[in-house]
Amino acid sequence: MPTNFTVVRVKDSAGKATEGNDEDVDENNVLKEEEEDATGDGVPKENSPFINNTDNDKANSYDGTNMALFEEEMDSNPMVSSLLNKLANYTNLTQGAQEHEEADDDEGTKKKTVKSPQMGTFMGVYLPCLQNILGVILFLRLTWIVGTAGILESLAIVGLCCSCTMLTAISMSAIATNGVVPAGGSYYMISRSLGPEFGGAVGLCFYLGTTFAGSMYILGTIEILLTYIVPKAAIFVAERKEDEVDALLNNMRVYGTCCLALMAIVVFVGVKYVNKLALVFLACVILSILAIYAGVIKTIFEPPDFPVCMLGNRTLQNHNFDKCLKTEIKDNITVTTQLWNLFCEGPELNATCNEYFDNNNVTEVQGIPGLTSGVISENMWPEYGPLGMLVENKKLASVPGGDPKQDIYMPYVVNDITTFFTLLVGIYFPSVTGIMAGSNRSGDLRDAQKSIPIGTILAIATTSFIYISCVVLFGACIEGVLLRDKFGDSVKGNLVIGTLSWPSPWVIVIGSFFSCCGAGLQSLTGAPRLLQAIARDGIVPFLQVFGHGKANGEPTWALLLTAGICEIGILIASLDAVAPILSMFFLMCYLFVNLACAVQTLLRTPNWRPRFKYYHWALSFLGMSLCLALMFISSWYYAIVAMAIAGCIYKYIEYRGAEKEWGDGIRGLSLNAARYALIRLEDAPPHTKNWRPQLLVLLNLDSDQGVKHPRLLSFTTQLKAGKGLTIVGNVLEGTYLTKDTESKKAEQNIKACMSAERTKGFCHVVVSSNLRDGVSHLIQSAGLGGMKHNTVLMAWPGTWKQSNDPQSWKSFIETVRETTSAHQALLVAKNVDSFPTNQDRLGEGTIDVWWVVHDGGMLMLLPFLLRQHKVWRKCKMRIFTVAQMDDNSIQMKKDLQMFLYHLRLDAEVEVVEMHDNDISAFTYEKTLVMEQRSQMLKQMQLSRTEREREVIYKSFPKSNVRRMHTAVKLNEVVVNKSQGAHLVLLNMPGPPKNRGGDENYMEFLEVLLEGLNRVLLVRGGGREVITIYS
Repeated sequence: MPTNFTVVRVKDSAGKATEGNDEDVDENNVLKEEEEDATGDGVPKENSPFINNTDNDKANSYDGTNMALFEEEMDSNPMVSSLLNKLANYTNLTQGAQEHEEADDDEGTKKKTVKSPQMGTFMGVYLPCLQNILGVILFLRLTWIVGTAGILESLAIVGLCCSCTMLTAISMSAIATNGVVPAGGSYYMISRSLGPEFGGAVGLCFYLGTTFAGSMYILGTIEILLTYIVPKAAIFVAERKEDEVDALLNNMRVYGTCCLALMAIVVFVGVKYVNKLALVFLACVILSILAIYAGVIKTIFEPPDFPVCMLGNRTLQNHNFDKCLKTEIKDNITVTTQLWNLFCEGPELNATCNEYFDNNNVTEVQGIPGLTSGVISENMWPEYGPLGMLVENKKLASVPGGDPKQDIYMPYVVNDITTFFTLLVGIYFPSVTGIMAGSNRSGDLRDAQKSIPIGTILAIATTSFIYISCVVLFGACIEGVLLRDKFGDSVKGNLVIGTLSWPSPWVIVIGSFFSCCGAGLQSLTGAPRLLQAIARDGIVPFLQVFGHGKANGEPTWALLLTAGICEIGILIASLDAVAPILSMFFLMCYLFVNLACAVQTLLRTPNWRPRFKYYHWALSFLGMSLCLALMFISSWYYAIVAMAIAGCIYKYIEYRGAEKEWGDGIRGLSLNAARYALIRLEDAPPHTKNWRPQLLVLLNLDSDQGVKHPRLLSFTTQLKAGKGLTIVGNVLEGTYLTKDTESKKAEQNIKACMSAERTKGFCHVVVSSNLRDGVSHLIQSAGLGGMKHNTVLMAWPGTWKQSNDPQSWKSFIETVRETTSAHQALLVAKNVDSFPTNQDRLGEGTIDVWWVVHDGGMLMLLPFLLRQHKVWRKCKMRIFTVAQMDDNSIQMKKDLQMFLYHLRLDAEVEVVEMHDNDISAFTYEKTLVMEQRSQMLKQMQLSRTEREREVIYKSFPKSNVRRMHTAVKLNEVVVNKSQGAHLVLLNMPGPPKNRGGDENYMEFLEVLLEGLNRVLLVRGGGREVITIYS
């Protein structure tokens, strides 16, 4: 639906228009604002570069009265006229990166004015894509692929690969037209769509693919040079036929390394000349293709004369003979030929010859019979075979003979590798890569959102037509044995595709040579810049050194690394072995482009509004599936290695990389998933089997907003082991308007401490008029929906006696009461600063549990959770329970051991006898019988004496003297048994209902904990948290 805008001209009381002030905004100021807003890590501020950039506008502030109502807003929000002016002057430079227009910051020079981009669709996208897609595989391997796979399967290979790139181009067009695409192209699109983890992993895969593409082009250059232009330049020459392959590979390594060094120097010294020569290299490609089509047309009228010599039905290498004859007559005398000498022990007519040579005749067939010859029917079907298989023409007669093992020593044309369909897919796929050449130049395009989709899709359509037509035409014009002759050995070492071209094979040879040179230079130019962009984004810490370069921005260190990785491909030396490697990395990149488009489309994020409308999530998923299938079709082990590399990079960035917020689709997917899970998660207590402590940690801060007890966070990490919910809360006293800055500082400090202690969770700082209300608000409102805390963890107020302000201990007791009222468990850590850090490893020792009253099983569950962490792993668990005079201690111990057995907990059990009746409230009836009386302990019967004792006790007044006596007696027992324990867990008595006894309550707890080092007081939430059932 079109949107109409009306611009209303506003005049002030003096009758002057307000337009003049806004026109004074200098373009350099706009660029300066962009430079200040860019954070250096590729993360623009949320409202950059158009909002909150009013520093330069203040000099041009509005003096009139018509807009006086909004004058205070202008401090943070610009006028619409100013905004539109900035939009008009906005340039799509890479965010966070300084390109060639800017010198290094150390030089102190100012940013140059950037020229507005002027390249259109044809020059900026179509031709670069055409140049990158068409290349070495077309000239060196396509004829061999057609001969080996047959026309039908070759069309299937081309169709699969071209469909993959077309679907990827559609997805890429949608992403590229969803807003301004800064210079940086494909990496920028993927990283900003899928987030820093996927962006870094896929960006590095794309970098490795581009680097190995450079290796492939250099190997193609050297293969053309040594095989077709100057074969005599070879350093390593095979003396025996079986050593020819090794000699060729060694030559490729030596010449490839020299060529790589030369190209790297060219790129380092004069990259601008590489860019200027791009059109020359493209012209070579186009002329070569035109020469092929011209040659095909010429075969209709006058096929070229390239005879192939056949012995029986076997193809011969004709490097060492001129005439395809066994003997010839000279001066009426029959003499042997050079061919005779290759198969016989001497030139004599009666010399001993190879048996197959004796049994079969020598014939010549035309290598290129022509378009109308009908040879297309013979080339329809595949001819796969193992390494060393002879290239044969099944139509010709052949008499078997001789030892097949000796055939490798004869001048036959043979397979140099084992061939099969999936191998050919991996070798062919690099010939359709290069579709992102246009998006990589997005910074130079006049209208990137229009040019990228049209140019890329047209380029893919053009190259797909070229490939499909070439497959059909090669199969229709060239004899099958010549097609399967990879290096043209049967036509005196001519390039097979060159034999078809017009006016001369040298057109293709020279054209393909310069084409490969140019493509290699382009790869060595593009790959370092891609690595530099990734390094400057700061998402992979160990790559930051590669973000630096020369004063003009040239990526020197990145070029060195690229050359080093490229050398690995050259040492492999085989074009057929390198091609599947780069196929993997490009397919991985294309897979994630499709994934990015699909995710954004399905999430329907408000910012997903591509101008390119011809996309659909189903097409993106189809493209993604096709990429994944092609990866495993090409080479399943390379696919696994590539995915493992990407996975390792992903995890590395996730754990060590800088956190970025790019508004990416994965973050949106996480938000949708979280919303879906929260809605499904019932706002009700979970089943006992799913219960785990969801912690609200109440932290105290000092006057500088620093965390007082960081060991509390360490203990949280050890207790949670990264699982469940953790909310770290703090309360600041005051009002939010006055404490806003302090609140943010406190939140930053808490998050920094959480990061240092590896506590995974959320931070919640509340500003309240008083601390008591703030803690109450946290306990009531922290969490969301079903993801709420069920346990509160806090430190014991160790200075409550020294404090003159009674609020410190009153606040503590009120927190105890509120957690009880909210049915939440409470954990209070005494001497928390002596608790172990995450780096400590406690040796042999115990975690002692004093189970006095039943709390739902919290006391037994907590040690089990702690022992999952490596800090407490070597500690043993001991459970102590208290028996009265009339209790059967032996039976209690047996029952408790049986209970722990059914709970699947390993612990030592000890029953401690207390001979006074002062602790009768903590009887065995209140402990084991209530724990699982109906399920496990049916055999236990309460005696009449126990019932009488309970009735007698209830008739006694609960005086402070008795409470203190209880605390002293229990403390003596605990200290006697557990003074050397690493941690003591103890039931926390509840506060008195009469608030007048609160201070005495604190004294009771102090006496109870006296003489113990690390103590965790535990108060249950009033529900079962552990069960014997599965």
